[in-house]
Amino acid sequence: MRCALVSGSLDLRDYLGAEFKRIAERIEIVDHRQNRPDKDIRLAVAWHPPDDAFAYYPNLQAVCSIGAGVDNIIACPSLRPDIDVVRVVDPAQAQMMSGFVLWHVIWHQRRFAAYLDQQRDGIWRRQHQRAAQDVPVAILGYGEIGQRVAADLARLGFPVMVWSRSAKPTPPSVKGFHGASGLSAMLAETEVLVNLLPLTQETTGILNSELFNTMRRGGYLIQVGRGEHLVDDDLLAAFESGQLAGAALDVFAAEPLVQSHPFWRHPKIVVTPHDACEVRVEAVASTLIATADAIRTGQRPPHAIDRQRGY
Repeated sequence: MRCALVSGSLDLRDYLGAEFKRIAERIEIVDHRQNRPDKDIRLAVAWHPPDDAFAYYPNLQAVCSIGAGVDNIIACPSLRPDIDVVRVVDPAQAQMMSGFVLWHVIWHQRRFAAYLDQQRDGIWRRQHQRAAQDVPVAILGYGEIGQRVAADLARLGFPVMVWSRSAKPTPPSVKGFHGASGLSAMLAETEVLVNLLPLTQETTGILNSELFNTMRRGGYLIQVGRGEHLVDDDLLAAFESGQLAGAALDVFAAEPLVQSHPFWRHPKIVVTPHDACEVRVEAVASTLIATADAIRTGQRPPHAIDRQRGY
């Protein structure tokens, strides 16, 4: 089966080159060529595709992302409704994300930012310590990554809550919430909020003043979802009022973050360059093979998303 590389922001052949060689006997990789329709293409791998990209593949059946996020593909105007969009599920990515989140939760719990300030000023002073069970953590989004993060936090003794659009089963160590009323109820108990939501019309701008003001005063935000989830000015206002004590931001609406942005120099923010975790290229190749096999046998590909929901 032939697979087209479609990207407007990344050299996919360079990024996935070694894996393409490994699967060459099963999938032929071809470069996207604008203004040259190809009726033989039934599979594509994409990342931030050009607006007209999929118009050149009239028989395209599925397009694979190179990551867990698919919003950049769904937003492509030439993506027809009958084309399956497939995300990558990589257990190693979930493990890496969990480590990132846990580090920031403990950073807040143990007041390490205050210790850095004291070190700069040569101050020897112990901060009041709190046990993990005194710091309730809530997670927005309970997919594969959210489940791993929740389980690891619970093992460390943190009270863990999770929220999803619809009800999902949770283990005894995790308290589940769903729907609008569930979100408000969860936030009222929340000190540390971890955002792992997919980007949809409903979740755009969800991290705003109304949400922050529902949390416990002095809370902390760990933003690892999508940049468009966050209303930047509302976060700065939450710091100014004391509603939030700090935030870890790994994703931004415009990347790279411009040098003039106030987040860079804000004393209550830790900025990282969209590096909380990454999908292994081996997982991308495995997803391509599984998707190609499904197309050959007339099946729906594993991990194809619900286009209506956006995830």
